Amino acid sequence: MTTKPTPSIFSASPAEWNDWHWQLKNRLTTTAQLVEFLGISPEEAAGIEKCLSSLRMAITPYYAALIKKDDPQDPIRLQAVPRVEELAEDAAGFIDPLGEERDSPAPYLTHRYPDRALLLVTDQCAMYCRHCTRRRYAGHVDHPVPLNELEPAFEYLEKTEQIRDVLVSGGDPLTLEDERLEPILKRLRAIEHLEVIRLCTRMPVVCPQRITEELATMLRRYAPLYCHTHFNHPNELTKEARAACATLVDHGIPINNQTVLLRGVNDCPYTIKKLCHELVKNRVRPYYLFQCDLAKGNSHFRTSIAKGVEIMELLRGHTSGMAVPTYAVDLPDGGGKVFLEPNYLISMAPGKVLFRNFEGLICAYNEPENLAISEHRCTDECRAQDKCCPTGGINAILAGEKINLWPQNVKRGGGWPIGKSAKKAEKQ
Repeated sequence: MTTKPTPSIFSASPAEWNDWHWQLKNRLTTTAQLVEFLGISPEEAAGIEKCLSSLRMAITPYYAALIKKDDPQDPIRLQAVPRVEELAEDAAGFIDPLGEERDSPAPYLTHRYPDRALLLVTDQCAMYCRHCTRRRYAGHVDHPVPLNELEPAFEYLEKTEQIRDVLVSGGDPLTLEDERLEPILKRLRAIEHLEVIRLCTRMPVVCPQRITEELATMLRRYAPLYCHTHFNHPNELTKEARAACATLVDHGIPINNQTVLLRGVNDCPYTIKKLCHELVKNRVRPYYLFQCDLAKGNSHFRTSIAKGVEIMELLRGHTSGMAVPTYAVDLPDGGGKVFLEPNYLISMAPGKVLFRNFEGLICAYNEPENLAISEHRCTDECRAQDKCCPTGGINAILAGEKINLWPQNVKRGGGWPIGKSAKKAEKQ
């Protein structure tokens, strides 16, 4: 699919259309523009106007041109155009669904996982996706964070040597000019223990004009640098989007794709399979298939977990492993990611494990004898190699330091708190 200007609303020359600055300057941001462009009804326009108080609207002309105007359920339209369902009561929703602010040791920085951190450098996006998980932040000022305000985050990263991987996000960091983005990357690359930089952007999808030779050349200077992008539907892989991905990859910048499972957009195994095949053809790795986060305002996009597992069931084994993303649920309130697959383990017995494959075939796997004697057991010497070696928790059981982990503040029928032995409880 190739896009072209829509003369009735975008009077652009080819040079302007292919200029990312023009695309951002001419975004659709008002209900009146949607009325003119899509011919929406007064009732729908009134609902959209109410939605803009919680998350502003911005749609690049390029992405707007992908919308099939005669289809209210068009997957491009559903991601870009506000709907009154965003205002529905949502008891399950959170303002900060991933608990990012609670795990923030410095402004604009989240440090949840041991060896990686998230840095927000702008609240501006080229397009404000209606399923956005960061609605509390995105688009509030529609402007980059001043560099001096990021200094406390840089200082924290400098002193926290266990962090080896930083995700630069926002907003969308590629809304920054090259001259504004490069000092951030340069500052990060100067931190000796930072091994990897990841740039989280939807520009290849919603504004591929941003991916210029100049940008890719600049990014290459800060390798190893990875790009995480966000294609949700095969219709987004236009000629321009494919060219943008090729520019990055040809400059040595690997691309991972993070699809969000969205009701009405891509909650079909065949749609996801087609998307993954197209991504692989364009040298983009299908990285994650995310369950839609519990953000207030996006409940109408959420599917059941069962739908995600069904999709994985019809991917795993039915297509090559490199075209199968990892299905992930980012647990609410800072619980972090957990990963789901269909269950292939049927049963276990001493020396034998029963599995079923993607076709339903049941097979036995016979384990070798004397495993307890011959298998490697990690020692303190092994653990000393890892700066952020986990301590406590599950690792304490695996290391033989504990035999169980008890939740706190839970009482059993006898009235004594879980986590204390029966004998200790009797003495009390």
